[in-house]
Amino acid sequence: MTEIVEKLLIVEDDKEFSYLMRDYLVHQGYEVSVQHDGIGMKQYLTEYMTDLVILDVMLPGEDGLSLVRWLRSNTDVNLPILMLSALGDEVDRIVGLEIGADDYLSKPPSLREVLARVRALLRRAQAKAAVALNADNAQAQIFEFGKFTLNMNNHTLSNEHEPIPLTNAEFHLLSAFVSHPNQVLSRDRLMNLIKGYDHTPYDRSIDVQVSRLRGKIEDNPAEPTYIRTIRGEGYLFSP
Repeated sequence: MTEIVEKLLIVEDDKEFSYLMRDYLVHQGYEVSVQHDGIGMKQYLTEYMTDLVILDVMLPGEDGLSLVRWLRSNTDVNLPILMLSALGDEVDRIVGLEIGADDYLSKPPSLREVLARVRALLRRAQAKAAVALNADNAQAQIFEFGKFTLNMNNHTLSNEHEPIPLTNAEFHLLSAFVSHPNQVLSRDRLMNLIKGYDHTPYDRSIDVQVSRLRGKIEDNPAEPTYIRTIRGEGYLFSP
């Protein structure tokens, strides 16, 4: 599997310092590009994606504070922005944070501190993205477990984007399991959860459906990891 390399953009008119930061961050495993003014930054972002911007306040032409406003209006709202300023002015720092910068360092910062702030901002951005994705999935009723994705809206199951055919009964049974993770469900409870499932008090046909479902999602159906039998009680789904 190809490792995803996070991309950083440095916007800094001090060429010596900008290339020093670039080389250091590249050595830490990032892909880093450098621009020296707002014009170069905007042109770069029309052609390439970036995961984080390191932005100097004092730049030729349009200053860093104005560029933060532009970034917040024209790029991903969650794009992390780390501002740098040689002035050390608290007003600049407060204004920068208020208009959308995520963090602020006075120049010249140590390269280790730049790295620490970059890592923290990227972790925060990833956490926000995960929360947003989970919210979208919950609204769309998409459940993920292991390599599998169950879409309740279109009644599909996939294994790393490869579709897995399900009968109507198998779909409803799996839906009952994913909607009640880590809960022991008796056969009677499962039958009540499965919409429109007619059964008698001694109906064991649910066991047949469980066996068929295991054959589609378990690496070894004889030793299941997702749908486990709890002797004398029923079944437990462990995502």
